[in-house]
This record gives sequence, structure tokens and C-alpha cells, in this order.
Amino acid sequence: MPFYSRFNAAGGLADFWNEWRKPTPHRWPILFAAMCMTGTLMFWLTKERYYYPPEQPKVTYITTYAEGRTDEEIIASNIANQRLKDEREAEAKARLERRRELYKQVGRATGLDVDQMEAEIRAQEAEEAAAEDARFAPRTRTSETSESTDDSE
Repeated sequence: MPFYSRFNAAGGLADFWNEWRKPTPHRWPILFAAMCMTGTLMFWLTKERYYYPPEQPKVTYITTYAEGRTDEEIIASNIANQRLKDEREAEAKARLERRRELYKQVGRATGLDVDQMEAEIRAQEAEEAAAEDARFAPRTRTSETSESTDDSE
């Protein structure tokens, strides 16, 4: 039974009571400080946090179009938007071409053979396009053959 006597709390409590009964002047402030630290730690560890779910967004549908638009009005606005898009693309191409011309001028001024470089770039782009076509060619051949076999049935 010596195993159980090692874990008996009675001896510890008796020692505590003997020390507590001694008339020391700082026992109450020490007890208060110990209780404050223990209470603060317990409060900090046992706080419950509750996170509210986010507020549901208010959906606003597109309100820039008139509610009762006819098909003709929709087609006309689509045509106008396509024209605007085409104009922007043409402007972007013109800017790109202008930039290329400026770079060619800089290249010629620095002594580079710009025409040879441009020919190499075009050849490389043609090779890449051919490789891309060859990559997709087996798929189109199989779909063409399956269509022709479906027609023969």
C-alpha cells in the first residue's frame, strides 16, 4: 500500500494548513495576488467567442438597360457596341504597328539587320502555327471519319 500513500492529498493539505496558520504579515496580499492571477488565466482561457455569420449581400441586377427593350433595340445596341469594339481593336493594331516601326528604326540606327530578324520571326511563327495545326489534326480527322461512318449507315 505504499503506492497509494504517495498520492494521498491529506498530507499536502495538512502542510498547507500549518503554513497558513502562521502569522505572516503578507499572507493576505499573496493570496489575493495568486487568486487574481489564477482568475485572470481562467477567464482568458474560458472565454467563448462567437462569430456572427456574414451579412447576406443585397443583389442588384443590371439596371442600366430599359426594362421593356425590344429585340430591334437590343440588336441596334449590339451592332453599335461591335462597331466601337472594332474601332478600338483597329486603334490597338495601329499603335502596335507604329511601335514596331519605331523599334525597326531604332534597330537600323544601331546597326541591326531588322529585315533578317523579321523574316526569322515570321518563319518561327509559321512553324508554331503548323505545329499547332498538326496537334489538332488527329482530332479533326477522327471526327471527320466518325461523321463519314455515320453517314454510311
